[in-house]
Amino acid sequence: MIDSCLRIATLAENTVRQAIRSRLLYTLLFFGLVMIATSVAVSSLSYVESERIVQDVGFAAIRIFGVGIAIFVGVGLIHDEIERRTLYTLLSKPVSRMEFIAGKYLGLLFTVWIQLAILSLAFVLVSLAVGAPVTASLFAALGLIGAELMVVVAIATFFSSFTTPMLASLMSVGIFVAGRLSRDILQLGQGSGDTGTAAAAEALYRVLPDLEAFDLTVQAVHGLPIADADVLLPLAYGIAYSAVLVMAAAWVFERRDLR
Repeated sequence: MIDSCLRIATLAENTVRQAIRSRLLYTLLFFGLVMIATSVAVSSLSYVESERIVQDVGFAAIRIFGVGIAIFVGVGLIHDEIERRTLYTLLSKPVSRMEFIAGKYLGLLFTVWIQLAILSLAFVLVSLAVGAPVTASLFAALGLIGAELMVVVAIATFFSSFTTPMLASLMSVGIFVAGRLSRDILQLGQGSGDTGTAAAAEALYRVLPDLEAFDLTVQAVHGLPIADADVLLPLAYGIAYSAVLVMAAAWVFERRDLR
């Protein structure tokens, strides 16, 4: 067990090194910082609640570009290992495919969290510069964005375990959008008046990630109190959902023909 954890940690470290060499990562990070900075100019167009506009735009920038980094950088990592044939060298050593997938996932997740920390720091500094309140609710909301990205990285890892980067990107984006709308899908199904439609909508809601559970933007921007359960329950859900996806990715990858 200890040896396995050490191998996974080594793979995760190598994945971080591989990911931070991606030009796409720095491009997305740059535009995320630009969007946060320009939120000040956007807020100046309004004479009321300009501080809230700054924080609304900031949260949107962090979520959009964090998801972009998780998906568009992440889906190519496994494919690159196969294309460069370095995967065959790794698997010839005492490294299982499960360990390979787990290492790739953790390495990408750590990379995404580093970018999240950079964007969050810029967001806090801009908020302080315009006099917007920086409260515990704000940090709780940022923490749940990190949990949401944990799920998105797991989604990207799952699809990249068996298909091309292009298809993996499209499917990951599709699941992300559907996950953001999963509660609306459930409500539409329940309001349709048709039993079959309602059952299908509920089944879809159970399968899709409930990404709305990680969104505390409204509470953070308006300074509303956030209960411990509003943070801990989504966090536990995110960990469980991610773990299931990573295990599914490892199961699929174990059965993939790499020739």
